[in-house]
Amino acid sequence: MENQDQWKFRTIALGALIGAVTGTIAAAILVQRAEQLETRPRLTAGDGVKVGLGVLGVLRLLADMMSDKK
Repeated sequence: MENQDQWKFRTIALGALIGAVTGTIAAAILVQRAEQLETRPRLTAGDGVKVGLGVLGVLRLLADMMSDKK
């Protein structure tokens, strides 16, 4: 792999790792809360929309940060 391609691979790999760690922490929080409430974790449609909009907000923030640097 050329040096120019290495930074691309590293950036994507780091993003994937951060996403996996974040998802694991979120799942652990859901499980812990469900255990405290003695129920099964549930994600309603409304909760899913909130999570999706939150993720889109973060992605938009990152995209805006990158466009400001140009």
